[in-house]
Amino acid sequence: MYFLYSLLLTLGFLILSPRFLFDALRHGKYVAGFRERLGILPFSQNTEPVIWLHCVSVGETQAARPLVQSLKKEFPNHQLVISTITMTGQRLARKTFAGVASRVFYFPFDWGFTVRRTLERVNPRVVVLMETELWPGFMRQCNRRNVPVLLVNGRISERSFRRYRLVKPFFKSVLNTVALAVMQTEEDAERLHSLGMKKKKLSVSGSLKFD
Repeated sequence: MYFLYSLLLTLGFLILSPRFLFDALRHGKYVAGFRERLGILPFSQNTEPVIWLHCVSVGETQAARPLVQSLKKEFPNHQLVISTITMTGQRLARKTFAGVASRVFYFPFDWGFTVRRTLERVNPRVVVLMETELWPGFMRQCNRRNVPVLLVNGRISERSFRRYRLVKPFFKSVLNTVALAVMQTEEDAERLHSLGMKKKKLSVSGSLKFD
């Protein structure tokens, strides 16, 4: 299933590449951080213990503020690195966490070689994913390196739930790579459980953005 996922990801990239090129030339999208998305990061391998926090875009970055404060307080001897996918999220993360995060960079494309290259350079002790940012290839490579993956402020909409149920066996294998999922509501937790995640790995904490 992972081979099929990688194949579909590659085909989708090739099909959409003309649109990517158009947006890159007209709006500068996807150009920023392209090398980082390929796993070519502008820093040497980390030797200190590292916590990697991943936020997709602006909303997740905003919600991560109290979490970042707590992580820095509880783990003062760890470096904190933050990744985003969108350019707006990258800008906000660099501004918001300046002087707090050791590095802010773009999340890699979800191919095995790009993920392995990034993990080798970042060398995290743990990966924390905001909300429901589940990348099968990335999570599989983390699992192979024995790097725990935590899902925090997790949520799963009814629409996403219906979509995931269509590939439940594959999605269950992805969820098995998650060490702990802290969800926003009981309903979110129950949806993940019905998709195959063990209850002992699930907890509910409310929303980081509002609570």
